Amino acid sequence: MRWTVHSEKPLYTDPWLDVRIADVELPGGKRFGHRLIRTRGGAGAVVRDGNGNVLLLWRHRFITDTWTYEIPMGGLHEGEAPEAAAAREVEEETGWRPGPLRPLVYAQPSHGLMDSEHHVFVADGAEHMGEPTDTWEAERIEWVPLDRVPALVRERKLVGGTSMNALLYLYACSLDGHRV
Repeated sequence: MRWTVHSEKPLYTDPWLDVRIADVELPGGKRFGHRLIRTRGGAGAVVRDGNGNVLLLWRHRFITDTWTYEIPMGGLHEGEAPEAAAAREVEEETGWRPGPLRPLVYAQPSHGLMDSEHHVFVADGAEHMGEPTDTWEAERIEWVPLDRVPALVRERKLVGGTSMNALLYLYACSLDGHRV
């Protein structure tokens, strides 16, 4: 069943997000106002070190008041390619410049509410360039064994949807010998 969108009107707009109300009609004829958020989307990367470890941030998210591991990821700048954004975010947030990036996963983390697209890449190796320029992003930066990912999920130390999707996908591929 495809919904019909008759119109969209902005409720609040700033450089980060655009909150709207859409006049939608269900196939049976019922119409109502559905709230939605439009964003530029984001890009990030899972960086591997060749020894079974991945580069993660340990950070606090004030909205949910949780501490969690995350992959380096951030918003796309105007006109920026996702791969370039992912490389920039890794270096800004960790101080490591990733090796060549390859696509890993694409996600729409909350497609019932927002149009955000997340592009996640994988890199084998990175060069340490110094301290992160975005020092406020993480409490610490760690190389964490990929095989710890299921336990981190169980322990609720890995809860962010895009980070969880990317890391569990990479972990699952490593179990069946699939080269990513």
